[in-house]
Amino acid sequence: MAEHVEAAAPQQIDPEDAKIVTLARASRARNGAAEGAAVRDTDGRTYAATTIALPSLRLTALQAAVAAAVSSGAEGLEAAAVVTDADSVDADSAAAVRDLTSTAPILRADARGDVVGVLSN
Repeated sequence: MAEHVEAAAPQQIDPEDAKIVTLARASRARNGAAEGAAVRDTDGRTYAATTIALPSLRLTALQAAVAAAVSSGAEGLEAAAVVTDADSVDADSAAAVRDLTSTAPILRADARGDVVGVLSN
């Protein structure tokens, strides 16, 4: 798997990307989860999810959002966002996004919803 390096957040965030950050942040807050994530597919539909930590199933928030998109018929992603306290996007989370696209940016935001880094290919 190719290594992805996180770049600093751009000064201006695309309004559509800001929407998925807001969705991810709201999902995280609503569920009190460790992470919240959202993705936008190539048709413009969005999917949000949080960390899943069941005895029989463990998914990062981004894996869960990608799974929701795929189960709804998404064939590709335009962008992804994860709201987390972590210093980087988990490798398994990035891999789930890269399974559908090699070019979509993955935005990492803090609890306030401020984008602090972007993974791109």
